[in-house]
Amino acid sequence: MAYSNFTLSKVKTDLHLAVEENTPLFPEIQPIPPSDYLTFVLKEHLPLVTAINTEKARSELVIMPVLIEVRRYLQHQISLFSGTEFNIDATKGLEGRCDFILSRSLEQYEITCPVVTIIEAKNESLKSGLGQCLATMLAAQLFNQRQGQSVETIWGTVTTGTDWKFLKLVNQTAFIDPIDYSIKQIEQILGILVTTLTND
Repeated sequence: MAYSNFTLSKVKTDLHLAVEENTPLFPEIQPIPPSDYLTFVLKEHLPLVTAINTEKARSELVIMPVLIEVRRYLQHQISLFSGTEFNIDATKGLEGRCDFILSRSLEQYEITCPVVTIIEAKNESLKSGLGQCLATMLAAQLFNQRQGQSVETIWGTVTTGTDWKFLKLVNQTAFIDPIDYSIKQIEQILGILVTTLTND
């Protein structure tokens, strides 16, 4: 089995996660204005994403530029992985590729702990990616624990590039933010992503 086989229901039953859906995760967020470069990229790329309308186009043309902007803002003090194998526990189905992984480690050649943020790209509805993202977040939690660097909170994002939903995992409880963010709210999205990488 792979991460992509997990639905929200399957995560709750198979991985024994409790899910809380009514708590806004970022009631007070410090917006971060995008650079002129990211503003230009999004202006150029968003029409293409709408026309091509594939997960690959959304990942390459919108999501990756946003994540590179976050890495640049944090002065390259984090590592960013795309489409990397993240095989943690095959007996639980926690294996397969992750769309994007962000770690507080400086090492870029291989994933090292602490992994703190998982981003799941979707071409369809945000809801369809919730189970997959949560399963990957649980894998990140286990990965950190096995490396002796437990992190209290693992963050997750399901995004179509144009819409973003944020998740949080603490122990065996998953929190799904009831608020969806549009790419037009890029200042809030950048602020949230930076927060996930700088706060425990």
